[in-house]
Amino acid sequence: MDEVLEAARSVDWAKLGERILCDACLGRLFGKVGHGHTNAERGRAVRAEVRLPEGVCGLCQGLFDGLDDLARIAARALEPWEYRTFVIGSKVDPELQAREEALWSELGVSQPEPMKAELNREIGKRVADLTGKEPDLAEPEVVAVVDPAFDHVEVQVNPLFLRGRYRKLARGIPQTRWPCRRCQGKGCARCGGTGKMYPTSVEEVVAAEVMKETGGTGHALHGMGREDVDARMLGRGRPFILEIDIPRRRTFDTAAVVARVNGSGSVEVDGLVRATRRDVVALKEDRAAKTYRVLFRSSPPVDEAKLKKELSVLLAQPIAQRTPFRVAHRRADTTRHRRLRTAEVLRVDGDLAEVRVTADAGTYIKELVHGDAGRTHPSLAERLGVACEVLELDVLDVHDGE
Repeated sequence: MDEVLEAARSVDWAKLGERILCDACLGRLFGKVGHGHTNAERGRAVRAEVRLPEGVCGLCQGLFDGLDDLARIAARALEPWEYRTFVIGSKVDPELQAREEALWSELGVSQPEPMKAELNREIGKRVADLTGKEPDLAEPEVVAVVDPAFDHVEVQVNPLFLRGRYRKLARGIPQTRWPCRRCQGKGCARCGGTGKMYPTSVEEVVAAEVMKETGGTGHALHGMGREDVDARMLGRGRPFILEIDIPRRRTFDTAAVVARVNGSGSVEVDGLVRATRRDVVALKEDRAAKTYRVLFRSSPPVDEAKLKKELSVLLAQPIAQRTPFRVAHRRADTTRHRRLRTAEVLRVDGDLAEVRVTADAGTYIKELVHGDAGRTHPSLAERLGVACEVLELDVLDVHDGE
């Protein structure tokens, strides 16, 4: 406590002695001096050195005498929600903040702590004692914002994040809900009033079962890339994180949820485990290579030897891909440079050929095969000197290192 007293002696004690301050407000003038002490303890130590007039605190006006009551109100407000971690926020009257800052300036203190910071911390300690939950400043599951002026608490519920891998077993299903292009989701004759381009999506199949358990109000699916609507996602599946908005419950039988999703016949998931918002950022930034199976028709047909030869040529050079025609309406018109990493001919049957390739993240595989009217160069169609039509595309693996 010596460093606190030393800091206190550096202020104008005559001016300080004119103030009516509670222990907390007095100690907060030196709140960033020393460690291991509450501001009330700092205040009592300073009060032993300087005589202050008695009465209601002229700064907080008794606010810090009511912390226990505010903590009980906050704890009750949190009762309807299931959570493991929380943080307390507060709304402080701007006039109180202005008076506090004026006092700092008048006394010339150099290391004060704002009233709001102490309110949050001290109410948080009491709420932790009342609820048995842990404060978490970085990623709390719920936030209780206390308004002392009205004895009111507003609860903000942060999303629940669940990580897994999904397999899409059927074609014609987008990864996420796709609003109708004509009505932008409002419902029209084109979409049959659904507001959607497709009846369902991977997101909706998975989220529907999770929403039943959590009582959330909304959802979003974040994938490590996405496959085309008409492509299947097989193998180990694509890593994803499901975000559930305002969940009332956060713990549930994930195995049962997985079993119900896997019974859909169109989508399967492997496990669902807790994730964080930081994990979403890392997932989006991952640039994993992917392995594909492609079935295509060539006209005229080509033999297996020529197909193997030209695939090997594609392996040896970079591939320039201008934004494909099919996505030009929603993607910037630019040229991307990618590489094939492996290529293998699986079969050739007349004018049909099946190949397996591994390519850099972001490679447009269909365009790599048919050339997209020259926007992809070189392409397999260009190398073979024939027209190629992609009939089926499957993603076999996402090489994310797991």
